[in-house]
Amino acid sequence: MNPPPTVPRHHRSLLWPIAGLALALLPQARATGAATPPPVKVGPASTVGTTDAEPQGLLRLGEALTKRGDYATAEIAYWQILHRPNVPLNETKTALLALAHVHRRNNEMTKAVAIYEKYLKDYPDDERVPDCLLELGRTLRDMGVYKMAISCFYSVINSTLKFPSAGFEHYQLLAKTAQFEIAQTHFEAGEYTEAGKYYSRVRLLELAPEDRARAHFMAAFAEQLAGDLDTAVSTLRAYLEAWPTDKNAPEARYLLATTLRQLKRPQESLAVTLDLLRAEHARVASDPERWSYWQRRTGNQVANEFFQNGDTFNALAIYRGLDALSNNPAWHLPLTYQIALCYERLRQLDQARQTYQKIVDAGNPDLGHPVSDDAADLARMASWRLAHLDWRDQAEHKISDLFPRPEDPPPPSHSSPSPPHNT
Repeated sequence: MNPPPTVPRHHRSLLWPIAGLALALLPQARATGAATPPPVKVGPASTVGTTDAEPQGLLRLGEALTKRGDYATAEIAYWQILHRPNVPLNETKTALLALAHVHRRNNEMTKAVAIYEKYLKDYPDDERVPDCLLELGRTLRDMGVYKMAISCFYSVINSTLKFPSAGFEHYQLLAKTAQFEIAQTHFEAGEYTEAGKYYSRVRLLELAPEDRARAHFMAAFAEQLAGDLDTAVSTLRAYLEAWPTDKNAPEARYLLATTLRQLKRPQESLAVTLDLLRAEHARVASDPERWSYWQRRTGNQVANEFFQNGDTFNALAIYRGLDALSNNPAWHLPLTYQIALCYERLRQLDQARQTYQKIVDAGNPDLGHPVSDDAADLARMASWRLAHLDWRDQAEHKISDLFPRPEDPPPPSHSSPSPPHNT
């Protein structure tokens, strides 16, 4: 077992008496909304006693500094509690767990693990052991030690059975959370089949609606990554039917559309994509950035796949839907170019010319509006496509003149008709 953490040498000079520390850090605590520590009589460091209010004030101060991201100063506050005599045991335990949390927030995972292990060794019967095991498991998972993390989460479940019924609801929540964390750890370890099974079990528990929706979504995601595409499609459809406004619903539509493409079901993929692009305003307004991201990613990927595979008509439908999402030139002009390419491929040449011309006009600085480098590049490409269409028309006319089409009637003869034969 690792020895108790010691204060770094360059911090020892900062371990001044409690009054000096509180006064020095008080402006930062006020800035973060932390409760102000009560006034303390200042005396020599060797004779200053420890009151119950002092560690409590430092705990509040450390918590505020941690939320602010001032981890070095928060660490000093907690070390003040751990290195002062006669501090109540409950405050010592709280400071130890808070110090581990500071190390986690500061990405110092090894230090955090050492403190959690010390806590479990020194206080094996403490009521906060399940909470400590849960945080230890999360820390180990962040370090990539997945098997040990899963073992910790199972220990959370087992440890909650040892404590009195007074905190039943809290321990029940910890047990459910541990089951969720087991599924998440399998997912992060790349064990998608196992993750899908655990998420499917977790979503059957009595969870908050948001947690149940997330478990349902993650079960489908894991099935998709595991290659069980048919099952993933069924789970995604059930999830979207049950939780249409959940925050993961846009990503679920993306997964459903791309999975259907993998299963060679293009029309269903198209329907899902268009449904995402035409999502009701109320849904999009709940989280516009998230919806916009997945609308654009889904539409671009599916439309480009349709276009590359020669399904130009469906590609055009999606590009039009994408174009309606924004009037920003940086978004609008590239889509306009793709739409023009679709018209050209579908032999709707008049519409293709009109669309290319819009791009050329948008990239013309003489029209009085600013032109970005990207817009100028697209304008040059559109000009080239227009010139190519003109050249192709001329070439087709020349070929038509030289080689009349078989369905054209032969030219009329100018010679006199032959007299009828007498019989």
